Amino acid sequence: MGSHIFMLISIVLGIGAGFSGFPILIQMAEIISTLFLNYLSMIAAPIIFLAIVSTLLNMRGLEQMRGLGKQVIRYTLLTTTLASSVALLFFIIFDPVSSMHQGTAGTLDAVSQQSYIHFLADIVPSNIFKAFAENKVISIAFLGFLFGIVAHYLPEKERTMLQGWFSSLFQLFLKVVQIASYVMPVAVWAFMVLLVRDIQAQKEGISGLWTYLLVIVLANLVQGMIVIPILLKLKGLSPWKIAKGGMRAIMLAFFTKSSNATLPLSLKVAQEEIGIRPSVAHFTLPLCTVINMNGCAAFILTSVLFVAGVNGHTFSGIDLAFWVIMSVLAAVGNAGVPMGCFFLSSAFLTGMGVPLSVMGLILPFYTLIDMEETALNVWSDLSVTAMVDHDVREVISSEA
Repeated sequence: MGSHIFMLISIVLGIGAGFSGFPILIQMAEIISTLFLNYLSMIAAPIIFLAIVSTLLNMRGLEQMRGLGKQVIRYTLLTTTLASSVALLFFIIFDPVSSMHQGTAGTLDAVSQQSYIHFLADIVPSNIFKAFAENKVISIAFLGFLFGIVAHYLPEKERTMLQGWFSSLFQLFLKVVQIASYVMPVAVWAFMVLLVRDIQAQKEGISGLWTYLLVIVLANLVQGMIVIPILLKLKGLSPWKIAKGGMRAIMLAFFTKSSNATLPLSLKVAQEEIGIRPSVAHFTLPLCTVINMNGCAAFILTSVLFVAGVNGHTFSGIDLAFWVIMSVLAAVGNAGVPMGCFFLSSAFLTGMGVPLSVMGLILPFYTLIDMEETALNVWSDLSVTAMVDHDVREVISSEA
């Protein structure tokens, strides 16, 4: 509650400072925003790599991908792909980039255009350190999956040692990430100052930001209130029963913005309110908490297309399909990192050579976006768990 109050105070003070127009306040905001964005760029690449490696190393061997794991992954990929596709549909319909360009024509520098074929060619880096130095996210993700999977073929002693080492390093970087959350009110103040300044200077162009936010909100609402209930209905399950039984967990996720923090309550309502077998719930929900990120996929897709588009990047039909796939893979590899969607989007844009200034304008609103996304993720986790339970009900003979 205290963090929300500080955030609200920062927003109010930022609006006031922006309207005041004092040059020293504008300069302070520019310096703070630049430092904060540089900090995000600095930690984004190692966070992505360590999150993927740690997640794979902590799996109970490659056999975990079989049985229930196959069912979980199948439904996770289905719901996450649908979430990203819904976001793409709304992005095409509302076209927030055009709204942004109306007031900013001629002021934006076009970024270098790279085809998706060139982007795919960067999957395997010629130099490990170069991939990190140049923030090539797709190469970093490839290295993470490569190391995480191959480690399971090492002797148990070496694999256990690597597991402890990477997990500790990942925890260290999570502590580094927490510093960003501590200074978030100051950063939000700075970005609100710049946002007000931009609104005053470009009243028409800034409307694209509101259109972008509308796309995010509508995509998540449609995914949660239409797409997921349809999937449940197709399996012969009652969306109302599952939503009613899981409402406490969904509301907790909304206010805490953490799927991990909500997991204990999700397990409780899944078994006691929805009637899911413990053996299924105990396996599926923790795994879904890590890889089932519907809201994150929608955010990554919309943010990358919007920010890159505002900076002059254009996308073909094949590029759009490619980014649907990339947003799904990135969301699956998010691994519950705090502000993970924001970091991943920033990392993608950095790798494409796109300035992050527009991401700074999005940041003041990210708290509200994150609340909606987390609620959607937990609702999707419960739904996927219910569908998996339905599919394997006859296979599981007794409760764990």
